[in-house]
Amino acid sequence: MKISSHQIAAFTEVFRQRSVSDAAAVLGVTQSAVTQQLAKLEQHMGTTLFIRHRSGLEPTKPAQELFALTDRVRVLEQLVAEKINAYSDLSAGHLTVIANAPRPAMPLISEFNRHFPAVRITFCLVPWELAKQRLEARDVDIAIITEPDDIANLFHVQLSKTRLMALMRREHRLACRPTLTLAELAQERIILTEDGSLTLREVEKACLENSTTMPNIIKIATYPVLKEAVLHGVGIGVLLEDSVFPAEELVYKTVDELCTDFKTYIVTTSDKRRLRGVKSFFETVEVSLENQGNTSPC
Repeated sequence: MKISSHQIAAFTEVFRQRSVSDAAAVLGVTQSAVTQQLAKLEQHMGTTLFIRHRSGLEPTKPAQELFALTDRVRVLEQLVAEKINAYSDLSAGHLTVIANAPRPAMPLISEFNRHFPAVRITFCLVPWELAKQRLEARDVDIAIITEPDDIANLFHVQLSKTRLMALMRREHRLACRPTLTLAELAQERIILTEDGSLTLREVEKACLENSTTMPNIIKIATYPVLKEAVLHGVGIGVLLEDSVFPAEELVYKTVDELCTDFKTYIVTTSDKRRLRGVKSFFETVEVSLENQGNTSPC
């Protein structure tokens, strides 16, 4: 039995979206059509490609290996279609965008949507390690990530330079201090993002280097939830300064031992950069940065 382009398209989009219904929407076909194409492909391969969970579809090892090839095929098909159609504006389309934090991702998505309202965007916040893994697995179009691996082999634009800071309520007893130390933070309840985050890695590294132990740590999934925890007086948060939007009730404080600067980039793979939707997103970003007088395209 010959593998068809419809089977490749159905499989690739289901892998990208982790959902049959979302894949069908992207492809402009019915859910049953996608299911049928997947079933034919699984029958031909003699293996299961996805395992169903309440949270979505989990790709199996054969699916992961196959996707590494089919994603490139789909990108080429999309490039060919765009070349043939040669349309001058984005009247439809879909982009998958991930980020470590809501800021600076949200303003960029908002600006892009203002210019291209018909393009559907799937966005989610993911830990730093998972963002790197999804980039390597090629199941996202665009990532907004701090210090990604293998940056030289990714098409990238630097968005900002930031460092880790302590975030606390204005009335906190340490809020009047110009700077803080790890030893001072160790006496407080500290809120950090969970395992796999750049923040947690750097704080643990600094504690080890300075022989400091933080006995009272709360780990939280994402930066927005961390911010809410600080707002409600749960403790002092440690996070990259440009991760969340300012709040009147909160203040940032520099931590002496956390003085390393980190660069945040918007990145994509070298082949996906030519897709019209991805290209237009990067163009929107570059115009925005030029208006701020801070652009570093690579």
